[in-house]
Amino acid sequence: MKTYTLTTEPDKKSPAGADVRFMMSSDTGGMIHSTVPPKQINKAVVHTSVNEIWYILEGHGEIWRDDKSHNQVTTLLPGTSIDIPAGTAFQYRNVSDQDFKFICVTMPPWPGEQECTYVDGHWQPTI
Repeated sequence: MKTYTLTTEPDKKSPAGADVRFMMSSDTGGMIHSTVPPKQINKAVVHTSVNEIWYILEGHGEIWRDDKSHNQVTTLLPGTSIDIPAGTAFQYRNVSDQDFKFICVTMPPWPGEQECTYVDGHWQPTI
């Protein structure tokens, strides 16, 4: 059994550019807390084998997702959940003047930076 308390400082930057705090990890998945500063537009990426599920905690963001059959921008507000299946290109941004925060669950657990490939996105990144 594990118990975790969120740290005050980020552990690292995600490949896309969010401030990441590691939370939980198991053989079948992982969980992180992500923060995107005000007005930041992150880099567009695609994952080879990892699926993600997000739950929005605070702020106002947008995410662009393209799985080659659907290409859409979704508004991200507190209480919203989304999925990002492996092979889906995505890019997200904070459109507000406050931090944009969300929980991200990865399945399987994040294998490392080699999982992520940069792609052309919907917006010009600011980082």
